[in-house]
Parts: sequence; structure tokens; C-alpha cells
Amino acid sequence: MRGHPWILALALAGIPASGGVAQEVTFGGQVRPRYEFRDTAGTGSDGFTSMRVRAHVSATLERQVKVFVQIQDVRLWGEETSTLGDFQADNFDLHQGYVEVQQSPTEALSLRARIGRQEAAFGAERLIGPVGWTQQSRSFDGVRLSAHGGFGTVDVIGFRLAEATAPSITADALLAGAYATLDGIAGGALDLYGIYDRVAGAAGQDRGTVGARLVGQQSVISYRVEGSYQFGELGDLDVSAFMFAARVGASFARGLAGLTLWYDYLSGDDDPADGDSKVFDTLFATNHPFYGFADLFTNIPLHTGGLGLQDIAVKGSLTPRDDVRLNVDVHSFHLAKQGALTSKHLAEEIDLTANYRYSPNLTVTAGFSQIFQATALGDLGRLSDDMSWVYVMLNATF
Repeated sequence: MRGHPWILALALAGIPASGGVAQEVTFGGQVRPRYEFRDTAGTGSDGFTSMRVRAHVSATLERQVKVFVQIQDVRLWGEETSTLGDFQADNFDLHQGYVEVQQSPTEALSLRARIGRQEAAFGAERLIGPVGWTQQSRSFDGVRLSAHGGFGTVDVIGFRLAEATAPSITADALLAGAYATLDGIAGGALDLYGIYDRVAGAAGQDRGTVGARLVGQQSVISYRVEGSYQFGELGDLDVSAFMFAARVGASFARGLAGLTLWYDYLSGDDDPADGDSKVFDTLFATNHPFYGFADLFTNIPLHTGGLGLQDIAVKGSLTPRDDVRLNVDVHSFHLAKQGALTSKHLAEEIDLTANYRYSPNLTVTAGFSQIFQATALGDLGRLSDDMSWVYVMLNATF
């Protein structure tokens, strides 16, 4: 939604009104309530409604300068038993707030610098993503430099994850790296990346992650292959871990139906006393769309006991109408290493999802997931029995 009360907009963005006249001011927002119900056989059930409310203002100034401010409130319905007595907005936060400067030294090259709090997503978000499924989502404090041209895109990031100067933080932490997307490779695009994450201190970490991702399409066949290798130090352990992922899909009926075969392998460690850490860490990934919608494996390696993960999946989609999309995903989860457990078999999961676009600004999404628990998932203390999960979500934006 656009308007001209730029004085108010710039005040919201934290810029004095005398600093210059905005060439364009854009307002927007989101309201996203979601009801969820989980039923674990033998251990009870739980239902709740969470909600995200966001508002943002974007001001485009002279010389291709942009200011963007986004605030959000995340809550559970009923957590404030009375708004007459509790009106402190405990979960109200600055989600994004940055200054962006863009220049085009030539017609074929565009440069951009984004400074401040910002979301970041690279590739399929297997290593760095905002985790948009969660109501709070993720953002970073730092700098992102980008170059875009006929070759593709190159991004360089430097994010401060923790600052020891802050009262409650004892060790500095940072995330830095470069991510390049090269267009026109093998009928698609090739991503190359290097990521460095560090936590200061003797028990901290100095870890690097390098990898490549190839994605493309030939006629009705689409494909994606990605591999990553991690190295460095984790406390007093030497890191040597890897991840491999591949998928191939086909579309049918003029693109109205699709079928995808999927395999992921994340290395694990079955000998933690040998001085090496062979566990692949998904860093700051958006894991929700990869390892089952029920979110049993969002924190890897913690949720797999450091033993890695294998995911074999078949995914189908159907678009019976322009405003309706149906999906079914079937996963079989296994550990990469057995360790001291009696089995690698974690679980099977079936995910059913229906999405209805009521209007360009309002969608309704409903989903059902059934988990069939296997031996290893119980041995790890993750889930003692089968589980069902249902959700209904409204997403209104403007």
C-alpha cells in the first residue's frame, strides 16, 4: 500500500523529517494466526494458537538510498490473561531495520550494500535462512554486500551473532562468508559458497563450511544436487563432516501435477572419543521444508544425537485449480551412524498439505502429519510413540 505522508513514514524509520524528502514510501504488514494440535499416543495431546503480526515501512530516498524498518509481535493466544493488567508487549521486537545503498557503475553491473538488522536466505536455505515457518523467524545484525550482473550474483556477509560487550553475553560470535550464484551452468545455475562461523573461547568453535549446489530444469524434468564439507575446530575436537542432497522431479498434465524423489545424507559420529567431530551441523538453516513438516529434526545435530541423518522421500503435488494446491510427502528417516543404539531406523512421516488462495492477499493453509515412530527415535528420547499433528493457518498481507 502506497501513500504520501512521508513525514510519518520517516519518523517511523527513525530518520529526522528534515533529512530529505522520500521519493517513495511504502507501507505493509502481515497478520498470521496458526492453530496447531499434537497428539502423541500414550502421552497426551496439546493444542494452541500462535500469531505473528508485522508492520513495515520502506522509504526510498535520493541517490538510490533505501531505509526499511519492520517490527513484529509474536504471541500465543491467551498468554496475556488480561490485557487490562498485562500490556507490556513482551514479545514485541525489531525484526528488520537496515539502510541499503545501491549503485550501478555500468549497465551490466549492480552493486548493493545493506547495513543493519536483516533477514538472509541463500540457495535453498539449507545452511542460512530466515526460518519463515516459525512465527518469530530469524534475522541477523550486520552487513551484506551484493553484486549482480550477467554472470549471476555474488554476496558477501558479515554478521555479529553475539557481542561480549552486552551485559548477559560472555563470548563474541560471528558469521561471515561468500555466496555466488552463476547462471547458465548445465542448463541451470551453479551456487558456490564458503561460510565461516566462530564462537570465541576455549570451548568455542572455529568452523568453515564450503560447498556447491546445482539446480536446473530440462523440459519437464527438474533437478537439484548439493554437497557441503565442514572443517575446523569445535572445542578441542577437529571437525570433518559432510552433507549430500539430491532430488529429481517431473511435472505432468501441463505442470498441474508433479512427482519428486528426494535423498539427504548428513554425516554423523559414532566415536565421539576419537578427537574428531564428524557430525554435520546445518548451521542457520531453514530445516522445516526438508526433514518433515512435523519438525522432529529442526536442530541438527542435537535432534539426531550427533549420529547424523538420512532422509528418503517421495513428494507429490497437484494443482486442481489456480487457487488450490495439494501436496503429499512421504519420508523415511534413518540415522547415518548407529553408535550404541540397536537400530538406525528413526521414523516414517506422511505430510498432507492443502493451500487455498482466497485472494491475492489472503491464503489459508491446512496440514496433517502422521509420525510412525521407530526404535532409534525412542532410544534418543525424541518420541516414545506415534504422533499426529494438525494445523490451520491464515496468512493476510498488505
